[in-house]
Amino acid sequence: MHPNPAFRWPKSANNHQGADERAALEAMIAEIGFGMIFAETPDGPRVAHVPIFSTGDGAMQFHLALGNALTRHITETRALCVINGPDAYISPDWYGVDDQVPTWNYLALELEGRVRRMERDGLVSLLDDLTARNEAKLASKTPWHRDKMDAEKFGRMVDAIVGFEMEILAWRPTAKLGQNKPADVRKRAAAALEATGRRAMAHLMQEF
Repeated sequence: MHPNPAFRWPKSANNHQGADERAALEAMIAEIGFGMIFAETPDGPRVAHVPIFSTGDGAMQFHLALGNALTRHITETRALCVINGPDAYISPDWYGVDDQVPTWNYLALELEGRVRRMERDGLVSLLDDLTARNEAKLASKTPWHRDKMDAEKFGRMVDAIVGFEMEILAWRPTAKLGQNKPADVRKRAAAALEATGRRAMAHLMQEF
């Protein structure tokens, strides 16, 4: 599926990211917090599934295990990060109009940029940031912090991973939410989707 222009994330008048758009993209990264890193290696293209952290100033950080196929080759290369939001199959029966076809709605963000290897102190800071952000989402418990574990053991675990930072050179968001359909048609499909339990996508279709 290749999105037509109707599914491109709205741009500001000068075709650059406006403050509201950038804030929405940053919120998406923070909320999902997980993505896929794609890069070329001598053995062919490879992908890693990683927690991600946006610095808020145009960079995205992640870490890989020492034994990961990308670890040895990704430094100083251009890589792609894909962050997937909600998605759902859409039945043509839900539209309430004739001559429609099945489709799949989704929210996704592609980030492309050059990758550099982080120093150990930067990696530890990244781990602290990732932990703090995700523990804060668990309101029913006291946040975990690395002070709760043996410092030497933590150090050995840090030595088994490598931190990386991507300078984001391109943001490519896609919001395929039925916005090429009339509002009443889209809302009928969203209501049917919500009845199946896919509430996140139904909400996006109604509110985006």
